[in-house]
Amino acid sequence: MLLERSTTVTARPSPPRRRAAGLVAAGGVLLLVTAASVALGAKPIPPSGVWHGLFAYAGTDTDVVVRDLRLPRTLLGLLCGAALGLAGAVMQALTRNPLADPGLLGVNAGASAAVVSAISFLGVTSLTGYVWFAFLGAAVVSVGVYALGGSRTATPVRLALAGTAVTAALYGYVNAVQLLDTAALDRMRFWSVGSIAAANPDAVRQVLPFLVVGTLLALALARPLNAIALGDDTARALGAHLTRTRILAMAAVTLLCGAATAACGPIVFVGLIVPHLVRALTGPDMRWILPYAMVLAPVLLLGSDVIGRLVTRPSELQAGIVTSLIGGPVFIHLVRRRRTAAL
Repeated sequence: MLLERSTTVTARPSPPRRRAAGLVAAGGVLLLVTAASVALGAKPIPPSGVWHGLFAYAGTDTDVVVRDLRLPRTLLGLLCGAALGLAGAVMQALTRNPLADPGLLGVNAGASAAVVSAISFLGVTSLTGYVWFAFLGAAVVSVGVYALGGSRTATPVRLALAGTAVTAALYGYVNAVQLLDTAALDRMRFWSVGSIAAANPDAVRQVLPFLVVGTLLALALARPLNAIALGDDTARALGAHLTRTRILAMAAVTLLCGAATAACGPIVFVGLIVPHLVRALTGPDMRWILPYAMVLAPVLLLGSDVIGRLVTRPSELQAGIVTSLIGGPVFIHLVRRRRTAAL
């Protein structure tokens, strides 16, 4: 009996093994959602048609829908979902606030202000133009927020306050320009709700380098962010370089969220909800939170996009609207639970 009990205890997987198994399971879910994104849509296509469009392309209408429309849309959803999940996890670790959002640094507001300016004053109409202007606006605003937050003396609270103030000012500017320029309002309307429906291979290629660099940078910051989560004094005692870590973390958030926002528009709640839920599965270790968020955030974004295609056939509901409908009640539940725990 003693031998059997000892063997049973030893056979139980350790927490790291359970986390690894969970990450593999999350990868399986992502594969299923990815397959659904390619196979399902406003136009019903049988599995044989999907297979033909992917591997035996002959230029038929079905082939064009699968390879030229759904495949780039799925790839962009995978890339931008992973980027938003990583950006949210880094943002929450940097501010030590599990309910923080990547937009807290003004990234979404900077991108929106740059795009509406390009549309209204420069006549930009293509997604290619949106990408570069949105990314530039996100980068400039992130640097400005860091400067307003105190630069080397910046703290999570100062960064959050500076980001909130800049975001309010920029969205006021965006609304003013749209009210004065109806053409800008019409062109911004589709982009501002958040969508991957207009994806094309060029958009994927343009944002890919920024997303790759941002992803590598975010993953490399896992250990320093773990130290910062313990508080500034403890982090210094552990040898963490606070200023350098915060600068690099803001750079990672800018690259990830800026590029994703440029390509898809300001999609909300993905970077907020996924890291928070992942933390309940993995604990506070950023070495596990970041990979989990990178895998599960695309599940939410692509799943929302698939739902939007199916519920209003033959028209579509944009992914940003679906994520808001899903994320709003979840966010309210999280806030109420945290308030209840604080009483």
